[in-house]
Amino acid sequence: MAQFTRIEIAAMMHNTGLVPLFYHDNVEVGKRILKACYDGGARVVEFTSRGDFAFEVFSELNKYVLNDLQGMALGVGSVTDAAAASLYMQLGANFIVTPVLREDIALVCNRRKVLWSPGCATLTEIAKAEELGCEIVKLFPGDVSHPGFVKSIKGPCPWTSIMPTGGVSPTQESLEAWFEAGVVCVGMGSNLISKNADGIFNYTEIQSLTKFSIECIKNLKNK
Repeated sequence: MAQFTRIEIAAMMHNTGLVPLFYHDNVEVGKRILKACYDGGARVVEFTSRGDFAFEVFSELNKYVLNDLQGMALGVGSVTDAAAASLYMQLGANFIVTPVLREDIALVCNRRKVLWSPGCATLTEIAKAEELGCEIVKLFPGDVSHPGFVKSIKGPCPWTSIMPTGGVSPTQESLEAWFEAGVVCVGMGSNLISKNADGIFNYTEIQSLTKFSIECIKNLKNK
């Protein structure tokens, strides 16, 4: 079962402001990615469920986190139905992220008091997600939206907590634009979990970019 409540996960997302996300079918590669993110200061990481037998990979990675990365919360993204959400929660997922808004996923997560963050692209979807108990809404796809959209939402709905995923880069310019618009955290995938020219993950760079992003976000929030 989850090691953290949904309120604790929401607080961790608020505090660090960053949710790295990745998928890889090799458990050992996944462990090295998680360690790099952890050493860079990340405490909430999303494993995206995008491959065959992804649940088996997640199970091993979550055991690694529990044994070796104290204080880190591993969750699952790209979940598209309640059955998959339930399976991952039985494997200890601390939160569930979805590309779309689905009430069936909301219900199973709420029963276990596990944070769920649905992908929403309109204010109507965001309002519906909040009616279903969502703490932090995933703005998706973030590369289609922009910081101005967040700012417009926060006008009539200042209570809304938004996490854009996609369209966010580990740079001062990108992070400043999103956080000044009013997001509480950002999700970053390939822009953060970087590879070198040979297509091999650069773990040192992942750690460095994670650390830079978290420090930058901290400074922006303390302005």
